[in-house]
Amino acid sequence: MQLKDANRYRVDWLVSFAAVIRHGGFSAAAKALYRSQSRVSTHVAELEQAIGAQLFDRSAHPPQLTPEGRLLQRHCDEILRRLEALSDLSSASGPACGEVRVGLYPSAAAYLFPRAVLRLRRSHPDVSVVLHESDARSLEKALQHGEIDLLVRHTLPVVRASGFASTVLWREPLVAVLPEAHPLAGAGSVRLRQLAEEPLVIMGETSQESWNQTEPHLAFAGAGLHPAVGFRATQPQTMVSLVRHGLGAGMANALAMTTADLDGVRLVPVSDAGNERVVALWWHADQPRSAATEAVREALLAVPPPRFPIGTEPRSGEALVH
Repeated sequence: MQLKDANRYRVDWLVSFAAVIRHGGFSAAAKALYRSQSRVSTHVAELEQAIGAQLFDRSAHPPQLTPEGRLLQRHCDEILRRLEALSDLSSASGPACGEVRVGLYPSAAAYLFPRAVLRLRRSHPDVSVVLHESDARSLEKALQHGEIDLLVRHTLPVVRASGFASTVLWREPLVAVLPEAHPLAGAGSVRLRQLAEEPLVIMGETSQESWNQTEPHLAFAGAGLHPAVGFRATQPQTMVSLVRHGLGAGMANALAMTTADLDGVRLVPVSDAGNERVVALWWHADQPRSAATEAVREALLAVPPPRFPIGTEPRSGEALVH
């Protein structure tokens, strides 16, 4: 059957057909539906005529389904369930309902996502959130292709896609990650020049292009320094482990480090970093207005910026132009 032919079948026919099955006869179905028995019988007869097959053996008491009727019953139940879901969508308690997909990179997901979900459950219980956790570039592509609705990522590497709007969630300092036995581990701060003398352990994607757009690289480049990169890690815990075992000094954004087990290492502020990580919430500027998406966006924006044991306090709420 072509989709254009679906309007040949009335929902009333299906409701009456299902009621006869559920209540065991035409009379009982009529009472349950607050319809006359003749109307229920007419609905079923018109449905039989449209399908071209008899659906009930009316000589039996109560009437029994024919093989064609049993086949239609399976389809009818599914159709009515889906129509009921549509009804729930339009009459759900509160102005917003639905499923919203949010992409976050790992450390932001660890801090931000659970707090936002708890807020959302209190304010909009009919809105559900699906977590997509990945690296910044992959999430950017997912937002561009409509695979997620909202994106939380740092502003570096620079977003390549156009048509996004964004708001800054917070800014966070860069920190040095040192073995606790390191001579500088107990210092109030370190300078970039001191870190550049160590084999450097960094986080992020492995390509040179990606490294060139990271906050640590820009900090060193701004100071005219070119440290030797010993290892690249994609997870905070891997960086910490490499530093803990004395394989280099790390430099990373503060939030990533606070999500890791810091036994055996010390976080030290970088006094002359001259750079910081900026984390923003992104969405399609021209996306259709959605009450559910707006509810999730508000929940994400309502979460206070993270607090760090070192460095400056984070700031939030600035608009970005992209």
